[in-house]
Order: sequence, then C-alpha cells, then structure tokens
Amino acid sequence: MSKKHIEECIRTSLEQYFKDLRGAEPHSVHDMVMLTVEKPMLEVVMRHADGNQSKAAEWLGINRNTLRRKLTDHKLIK
Repeated sequence: MSKKHIEECIRTSLEQYFKDLRGAEPHSVHDMVMLTVEKPMLEVVMRHADGNQSKAAEWLGINRNTLRRKLTDHKLIK
C-alpha cells in the first residue's frame, strides 16, 4: 500500500465523519485523528518489529522513550 493510498483512506474516512455530523460543528478533529491512527499504527509496527522497541522507534522516527510512553498511554504495555 502506497503513501497515496493511505492518504486516500484517511481522506475518505474524514469525509464520512463530516457527513455523519449532519451539519453539527466538529471539535478537536486533529486530536481525534491522531489518537485514532496512533494505536493501530503502534500495534502493527511493534508486531512487525517482533516487539523490539528500539527497532520500532527507529522505524517510526521517534525516540525509544517516546515510543514507550505512547505504548503505555494506549495500554499496549504496562
């Protein structure tokens, strides 16, 4: 799946979100999208990295401590 295809999936989902609002004002769309995307992204990357947090952090382009905090926040580790 290309970056362009991922972008299109997100675009389609957001269009549906706004349609579902039926004219109601959205709020905190950025936070909603980031939280919604982050957990499955972390799950998939960690699985492909065979649970290796250093490798996963490198792949994600973030610090290992940041990754640990995000994993904890999403209750993916204790």
